[in-house]
Amino acid sequence: MNPLSNPSTAPRYEAVDALRALAMVWMAAFHFCFDLAHFGLWPQDFRTDPVWTTQRTLILSLFLFCAGLGQAIALHQGQSMDRFARRWLQIAGCALLVSLGSFFMFPRSFIYFGVLHGMAVMLLIARFTAGWGAWLWLCGLVALALPVAATHLLTGAFSELAPAFNARTLNWLGLVGRKPFTEDYVPLFPWLGVLWWGLAAGQWALHRPGGPQLLQVRLPTALQPMAVLGRWSLSFYMVHQPVLIAVVMALAWMFKP
Repeated sequence: MNPLSNPSTAPRYEAVDALRALAMVWMAAFHFCFDLAHFGLWPQDFRTDPVWTTQRTLILSLFLFCAGLGQAIALHQGQSMDRFARRWLQIAGCALLVSLGSFFMFPRSFIYFGVLHGMAVMLLIARFTAGWGAWLWLCGLVALALPVAATHLLTGAFSELAPAFNARTLNWLGLVGRKPFTEDYVPLFPWLGVLWWGLAAGQWALHRPGGPQLLQVRLPTALQPMAVLGRWSLSFYMVHQPVLIAVVMALAWMFKP
């Protein structure tokens, strides 16, 4: 057995942890603003305003790119299938909890394929395509382009197929003519492309001279909390919204007319 497959001996990659934490903190700030709007304290258009839609794209891109980096590191350290399966089950279980919680809060637009649902599928694909090497860069590019092509075709020459691809049974693929009405939508395409690029970038860095040392660079003391937060990303993700919603509900009660 590769000794690095033991979590107690595997070195931490603090720079990657901190980068993941940056995505989490940015996401929490975004969700706090969303909650303020939802409870009427600060009306905003989160569905069409570029200020918010662009931020969502950047946050999600950073988060999934870090997930790809994490997979590259895990494979480099000899992560066993058992450990991968345990982590995958945690993510899939949390995805189900997100669906359940969002159904009670947004019954008409509950989350049925959000970021955790997407990650559960993407991580399986990444695990079994990690051996594709440099081809992952091209695969990522194709994944990013597919939704654009699908939208063009489903609103044009192949419009008769649009109802099937727009339905919930298939729209998780991301090959849709229109986006579904849901509170969080992270389909397989194009987002698998971002995770593939993170995986490819991680493999490239880890197999070049000095690459592992670059990813393992020691952070300044002031940034150490970010590295710690990055190691608990799933727990943070599951806890932050209930806490923020409680805070905003309290604010709404305090400042109600």
